[in-house]
Amino acid sequence: MAINFLNPLSDKSLNQRFRAKRFKFFSALLYTVKSNKPLNILDVGRRENYWERMSYSDNNNVHITLLNLEKVITKNNNFTSIKGDASDLSLFKDKEFDIVYSNSAIEHLFSKANQKKMADEARRVGKCYYIQTPNFYFPIEPHWLFPFFQFLPFNVRVFLTRNLNLGHYKKAVNKEEAVQRINEVKLLTELEMKELFPDGKVYKEILFGLTKSITMYRF
Repeated sequence: MAINFLNPLSDKSLNQRFRAKRFKFFSALLYTVKSNKPLNILDVGRRENYWERMSYSDNNNVHITLLNLEKVITKNNNFTSIKGDASDLSLFKDKEFDIVYSNSAIEHLFSKANQKKMADEARRVGKCYYIQTPNFYFPIEPHWLFPFFQFLPFNVRVFLTRNLNLGHYKKAVNKEEAVQRINEVKLLTELEMKELFPDGKVYKEILFGLTKSITMYRF
């Protein structure tokens, strides 16, 4: 059973409260960006409804390009959706965007090498960046919502993923799907994030004295 107060799909969850607080911090940073309006933002990994929830729909002060594995239809005038790869932003020029934004995406790239590519690309195409990820050392794994899941032996994680509904995941239909799901997620530590973004500052979310998530930002 999902732990509701950490369930990212629940509007009343602690996760959503943290997200709103984090977004308030991000919005304050926007005021420090010296650029012609609208600000040109590249969002790697999120959809339009995420920004709608934060009251950025039909906002003439920003234009947001949503980059995901598939192009989707957008309904607000200040959004564009494109198909792309977070680890290869070669369709964009250097410093093409005022800000590269990403929330809980960099840990879904299957390998440390891909994470490095994404970090390098975000730093290349963005004049500023804001990249958030859950903390590897937080005791409740944020996707499976299972205590210390990330520290369990690989075969145990496969067994749990194959046989139980955990977090916002339904149990995998077979072992291959379970293995792929686990291989996709590579949580990062604060040290690893600092190494990926050496020119960035750190913003940390603290819960019960523990770091829940890590954001690297340069503005």
